[in-house]
Amino acid sequence: MDFEKITEKPSIYNSLEKMTSLELIQNINNEDKKVAFSVEKEILKIDLLVNAIISKLKTGGRLFYIGAGTSGRLGVVDASECPPTFGVSHELVVGLIAGGDKAIRKAVEFAEDSENQGWEDLKKHNITKNDVVIGIAASGTTPYVIGALEVCNKQGIITGSITCNPNSPIDLTAKFPICPNVGPEFVTGSTRMKSGTAQKMVLNIISTTVMIKLGKVVGNKMVDMQLSNLKLVDRGVKMMLQEIDISYNNAKDLLLTHGSVRAAINFFKQSK
Repeated sequence: MDFEKITEKPSIYNSLEKMTSLELIQNINNEDKKVAFSVEKEILKIDLLVNAIISKLKTGGRLFYIGAGTSGRLGVVDASECPPTFGVSHELVVGLIAGGDKAIRKAVEFAEDSENQGWEDLKKHNITKNDVVIGIAASGTTPYVIGALEVCNKQGIITGSITCNPNSPIDLTAKFPICPNVGPEFVTGSTRMKSGTAQKMVLNIISTTVMIKLGKVVGNKMVDMQLSNLKLVDRGVKMMLQEIDISYNNAKDLLLTHGSVRAAINFFKQSK
């Protein structure tokens, strides 16, 4: 099926090199303002995917992001932030990028062009029907992602996607497609800009909502966050002070002993 690749359409701005720095900044910002509204139009579709993910993760499944280039990096970033933010295993949310981990920093030529490699990378993690796979590709045409999603569908694995081109192959392949249409990029074809921002926003919504519904947030607090630096220890202590009657130093001692705000508060309450 033919489709219009909106992400490759010419920018509505021209002669960028003749603009002042202030004009460039203002125009980029004006385009960025459109992104949240494009994501808003996909809210109901995001909700469907999120609930499918929650159902699988509650029964021992995992969430996989798979992509290439900027899209792949965004998936890796979101996955890597789940353990420190929510205290979950690094195996619960996994980000895969075409070309492997070295592609996170440097582009790996033609890595995204293999239709088979995406599934091969998923197989290394012993993927099963209990898992969910989300393909991320602004263009919606990346073979690495398409091939992986097609095999997942055949294997009965739930598939979602985050693209920015309606009716693209990936958009039509995924069982739960999400497609914020952000329009042409400020710099023609530079999908690290609005498309990347839209994808990041959707990923934030998905992972945060899933973790909240899995009980990893209490009230509005990250009670299971990893205490990986002094700032986070201080944040944890202040969370405790809002919930229980205890001194700062005693709260800090409890927090460092038990490893999380949740565990420290539970111990304190049980000891009373």
